[in-house]
Amino acid sequence: MAQKDYRVATGTVAFESLREHDVWQGKSTGKFNVVLTLDQDSADELEGAGVKVRQYEGNPQRKFTTGFNVSVLDADGNPYNGQVTRGSKVRVLYTLGNPNPMHGTPTYLEKVKVVELAEPSMAGVEDF
Repeated sequence: MAQKDYRVATGTVAFESLREHDVWQGKSTGKFNVVLTLDQDSADELEGAGVKVRQYEGNPQRKFTTGFNVSVLDADGNPYNGQVTRGSKVRVLYTLGNPNPMHGTPTYLEKVKVVELAEPSMAGVEDF
């Protein structure tokens, strides 16, 4: 059996479904995922591997998915059980799938390491 080619991407969390399956149009996708706003080095490495990286408000983003439970670690490498809030700085361990001529190369999420946890946003609720 071939050994997996593990890679690391760094960025900030835009969206995450790491504890429960993601829901699309009211139905479970059966997958866990995290969408990262990537640092430029990670975006360049992904694009060099044939992965499609989209732009959102001028910043590179990519979704990493898996059908398996995701190990989430804190900065010291210990299990982390809390929510990984939007804006948290993370590193993801991922592998690449087989290239697809239409969709590019898929990225499969293996682990998430929370480098710096962002405070939960209370935007818009202070004046409620």
